[in-house]
Amino acid sequence: MWVEPSPCTGTPVQGASNGTFFVLANPGSGEHDARETTELLSAVFEEAGRVVEFVPVPSAGELASACAQAAARAAETGGVLVAVGGDGTINTVAQAALAQGCPMGVIPQGTFNLFARNHGIPQDAQAAARALVAAQAQPVQVGRLNDRLFLVNASLGLYPQLLQDRETFKDQLGRRRWVAMLAALVTLFEWRRQLALQIELEGERIAVRTPTLFVGNNRLQLERIGIGDELASRVGEGRLAAIVLQPIGTWAMLALVLRGALGRLGEAGQVRSFAFRALTVRPWSSRPIKVATDGEVRWMRPPLRFEMSPQPLLLMMPQPQDRAAIE
Repeated sequence: MWVEPSPCTGTPVQGASNGTFFVLANPGSGEHDARETTELLSAVFEEAGRVVEFVPVPSAGELASACAQAAARAAETGGVLVAVGGDGTINTVAQAALAQGCPMGVIPQGTFNLFARNHGIPQDAQAAARALVAAQAQPVQVGRLNDRLFLVNASLGLYPQLLQDRETFKDQLGRRRWVAMLAALVTLFEWRRQLALQIELEGERIAVRTPTLFVGNNRLQLERIGIGDELASRVGEGRLAAIVLQPIGTWAMLALVLRGALGRLGEAGQVRSFAFRALTVRPWSSRPIKVATDGEVRWMRPPLRFEMSPQPLLLMMPQPQDRAAIE
């Protein structure tokens, strides 16, 4: 079936059709892979007569500063900031593009690529590059958690711990699918904590205890785990979606994970989900709390405010004939 891009937060705007592409690649890629990708993209853009500049990013710790500098140049010259990588890399590039108000293109190279898939961007790098040449900028909705934007999701509690443990296991055992599954099982069996939260929603305050709070800004992801279309379809139309779990034990949690993998999470009685524009969360403790935005884990000091960004991201959207299909 053909993928329809998520609804935009405004009317289409003219893309930077002749501006320079400032390309930033995932610094975690191996030297050989990075060179192959650079050569492939160079060939596509040269064939299309596009000017391209590959911005050097020596290490992952220098990605944000490289993005900020390139975004400033793109804004000054009418160029486009282009992210090559997975959702985490795309998030960092988007943060800089949003701050400068310049358009952003995406060449997906991650594992899940939920942001790219949600907007019909091809998963093959060469096809994505060709689509980018003809793309036009359109405003798309992004979420914010305090001062951090998120394109796909943001969370606290169990989910950030799962992500952190997964990276630890991968560093020790390698980046393989079975390693990620093992890390998830270990985390689920070791996790005992229930968050005590006060949630402020539309003027109402609600006290809850939950192992995790998950906020989604990606309709495709929500549909895949089985959140009903009535809720998922509102994401991208001025709403975010929250998922809150009731306090449950380890085996019940494993059952919920299985439901999510089978696309049936929304049917579980232990799951509460709702759409919102803005949500403020206050843990009972004022100490910093671990959160995740698009797979990147960090500590934040409460209160935590989840909301739509008042400024949309200008995303270079493929023309209808260039949009990807999902099998």
